[in-house]
Amino acid sequence: MSEHKTTLTWNRGEAGFSYESFPRDHEWHFPRSGQSLRAAAAPEFLGGPDCVDPEEAFTAALTSCHMLTFLAIASMSGLIVDSYEDNAVGHLEKADDGRPWLARVVMNPQIIFSGDKQPSSEDIDKLHHKAHIECFLARSVKTEVTWS
Repeated sequence: MSEHKTTLTWNRGEAGFSYESFPRDHEWHFPRSGQSLRAAAAPEFLGGPDCVDPEEAFTAALTSCHMLTFLAIASMSGLIVDSYEDNAVGHLEKADDGRPWLARVVMNPQIIFSGDKQPSSEDIDKLHHKAHIECFLARSVKTEVTWS
């Protein structure tokens, strides 16, 4: 159906290559849009605090996909969404084997609707459920994705 390309670039430079000393900073480049983003490991894994870490990016990508799917479904349902803000949290946890994984992403969407057709809280929950089922990324991962 489609391809989605990224280029990742990392260089050690003059730094050493022990676990404590190798640099975690790298760049993500997205050729279609021409956008670039500085990334690194999370600070607790010796990354730079001024960079996006993969866990944050994963959380943002899941949340973004969910929102875009939600908006599409809402528009096709005759609803008008004026704003959508989400303060999502990805939870890195230890699996049964003791290794960490991003086990859960909890979304906290705040949505403002306008127009004559106003959804009930039950309608909104149904929209979120359908968005979750249809979201390309949620369908692609084993991470638990919920909303409140």
